[in-house]
Amino acid sequence: MYVEAIRDAKAKTPEAANAKVKALRQVFTWAVKQKLVKSNPALEVEYFSTGSQGWHTWTIDEIRQYGAKHPVGSRARLALALLLYTGVRRSDVVRLGRQMIRSGWFTFTQTKNQKRDPIQVSIPVLSELQPVIDETPSGNMTFLVTEFGRPFTVDGFGNRFRKWCNEAGLRHCSAHGLRKAGASIAAENGATTHQLMAMFGWKTVKQAEHYTRKANRKLLAGGAMHFVSLEQNKNEIDPPTKVVREGGSKLAGK
Repeated sequence: MYVEAIRDAKAKTPEAANAKVKALRQVFTWAVKQKLVKSNPALEVEYFSTGSQGWHTWTIDEIRQYGAKHPVGSRARLALALLLYTGVRRSDVVRLGRQMIRSGWFTFTQTKNQKRDPIQVSIPVLSELQPVIDETPSGNMTFLVTEFGRPFTVDGFGNRFRKWCNEAGLRHCSAHGLRKAGASIAAENGATTHQLMAMFGWKTVKQAEHYTRKANRKLLAGGAMHFVSLEQNKNEIDPPTKVVREGGSKLAGK
């Protein structure tokens, strides 16, 4: 099959090969809807296994490390706060502005799939985010602006955020990793699958369940690890001392 041939041509770079397959699946999905083809052959082509866990998920310590380098009032700190406390992608964080806030809620349509399958997101402005917004100079239409007072492009913001991370000694961290961190923190704090879907604009449970399953495993392990404790079975592991009389019979120790 020609889709397999396109994938296999990128075999040395499996993630790039998978990206090709993903793109072809989307193209053929559109073509099927337009009745240009009868089926989607790319769905039958499997992705290469890469062993990659994707973008690194920020830890709490890394978030604090970034904050120590970039104080409240800086564009760098505002960028982190917007990404973490809204859970948006780069393509949306560069569009966020005061005009999207009504009665303490952000309401906007995600950029991803905006024309094909638009998703509107409504999320509250958290108390951790509002002071950062209030104390940081911003533009008229977008919170994040360049040195020239203009909104960032998506790529321009990506490059600048990369620089801010490097300055904080976090070369392995990224903007998307903050989205993952937010989902992880929310799941560990008890957010359900459908709550995560509403927060992060996911239409299927698959992505949300990745975080809830992970959080549930952590909670289950935390609640069960005491079973491994030696104190739990002390009587069985350390039986009472036996006292042997001179005649050879045993008495239970007192």
